[in-house]
Amino acid sequence: MVVPFAPGGPTDIVARIVAERMSQTLGQQVVIENVAGAAGTTGATRVARAAPDGYTILMGPMSTMSFSPALYPRLGFDPLTDFEPVGIVASAPIMLVASNRSPGTTLQDFSAHLKANAQSVNNGNAGIGSTSHLACVLYNNRVGVTPTLVPYRGTGPALQDLVAGQIGYLCDQVTSLMGQIQAGAVKPLAVLAPTRSAVLPNVPTSAEAGLPGVEMVVWNSVFAPKATPAEIVNALNAAIQKAIDDPGARQSFLQLGAEPPTAAQRSPAALRATHAADVAKWGQIIRDANIKVE
Repeated sequence: MVVPFAPGGPTDIVARIVAERMSQTLGQQVVIENVAGAAGTTGATRVARAAPDGYTILMGPMSTMSFSPALYPRLGFDPLTDFEPVGIVASAPIMLVASNRSPGTTLQDFSAHLKANAQSVNNGNAGIGSTSHLACVLYNNRVGVTPTLVPYRGTGPALQDLVAGQIGYLCDQVTSLMGQIQAGAVKPLAVLAPTRSAVLPNVPTSAEAGLPGVEMVVWNSVFAPKATPAEIVNALNAAIQKAIDDPGARQSFLQLGAEPPTAAQRSPAALRATHAADVAKWGQIIRDANIKVE
């Protein structure tokens, strides 16, 4: 199972939780290989070019599999046509958090402050084209502001500067923000999702906070190379379903702030539909904002 990022991040942790339990079901070890580089596209390219025999699969994050076609003019694969969708493993909402130095305690308060002071407020992100970047692009567009964007090499350093008050706000998945939120080091203003987070139930959704439609729920899903036989895809899907239904896996997901898919989201066909919709939605947002990664 290729994880297209370095060890230790949310995608890697989810992959290891699932791989361990898939190994028990399949009767053979599922080995994690971290192939980092180019926002996940290096690892995805390797899987796209692998033999379609079920022995090389990808733990594909939404960012790599949905944003890349619009971000990279010379992408070496097509996420929609070069893979067979196997199944969604887990999802996590994006949350908007602000520096404790920012005035107000609600999203409405912060949005009003941002409108009045956009030129002096820095909006950090985990890198151009990341989920962190695009989620806040959606928020900024809705509020009608153009703050100073400060890209970092990952969520970690951006979050450090948010805690220190060097940037005013950040959008990222709850799995990456939980520790600082629980420590009271940053202010959680809204979950950018249709429903509240099970691990942070007191934080309102963007709609509840007055900004309906400002939503991003990221997912990690398994993909196989194009032309992998249906019986292999179905066997892998069955192993994934058994893995995510394991009580230990569910508890680990909860601690991360991640959630397993609902019954209606579990099939390869459901992943295909979700994936296609996200490629279309975020591709349009990226093109409208003229965001490119060379």
